[in-house]
Amino acid sequence: MSTRIDDIQLCKEITRLKKELQTLVSVPDSKKSKEDREREEALLQQIHKLVEARDFLVEDVEFERLREREEDRDMAAFLQSKFPKSLNKKGALQGQRMSSKSQQTSNPYITKTGLTLLKDCCGFTCSIM
Repeated sequence: MSTRIDDIQLCKEITRLKKELQTLVSVPDSKKSKEDREREEALLQQIHKLVEARDFLVEDVEFERLREREEDRDMAAFLQSKFPKSLNKKGALQGQRMSSKSQQTSNPYITKTGLTLLKDCCGFTCSIM
């Protein structure tokens, strides 16, 4: 739960920074001051750091999901070895797939770079770029 809250906070901050960056980018280069250019660069660096932090969170969640899946398989195998008759009668564990909510996720997050990274960093919540 706390990971999801962190993810939402990171997405909100990324979105806020992207809005500010979009405002600066919309100004023609000929009209930008040195401070504007420096702010653009600083915003890009901040966004990049936040995206990296979010990527770490997503990778951590995926690692935990895979670890839990492996534990479930180990427990199922253990139970099958200890109680083969009772589990076979009930039809448990035969051809059964794990389908908890955490295992119904989409493909693991794939690190992206450039504008694609900025556009896709938070999925549907980030639609600025």
